[in-house]
Amino acid sequence: MADKKRRGEDAGDDRLHDEVVDDVADDDATDAEEPVSRGGTVTRSRAKADSADSKPKTKAETDRVGLFGRIARFIREVVAELRKVIWPTRKELLTYTAVVVAFVAVMLTIVAGLDFAFAKGVLWVFGNPS
Repeated sequence: MADKKRRGEDAGDDRLHDEVVDDVADDDATDAEEPVSRGGTVTRSRAKADSADSKPKTKAETDRVGLFGRIARFIREVVAELRKVIWPTRKELLTYTAVVVAFVAVMLTIVAGLDFAFAKGVLWVFGNPS
């Protein structure tokens, strides 16, 4: 009898879990209309715009651009990307520079100390030839 009660309790728990899962599934159904963002900035309007742009291109649009045209396009794209950069202020630049110089000085000291120690150790192990 104790087994029947346990089985009955388990069955009741399963029904409870099924209801919770059904509620979650209902919530997912309402969210299915909205695009899921996975860290990007995809929106419905952008998705529609991308699908509209995916029509086949004409021969004139797919013709190869000359060397100077490609160089000019590259320079325009570089300038456009540089406009997006958030440049540091003078104070931030000096702080970052000081941090880098201090880090390099510490690493230089560690490497020089290890080099000196290993050089002395090798001379001690193999003896001084002079």
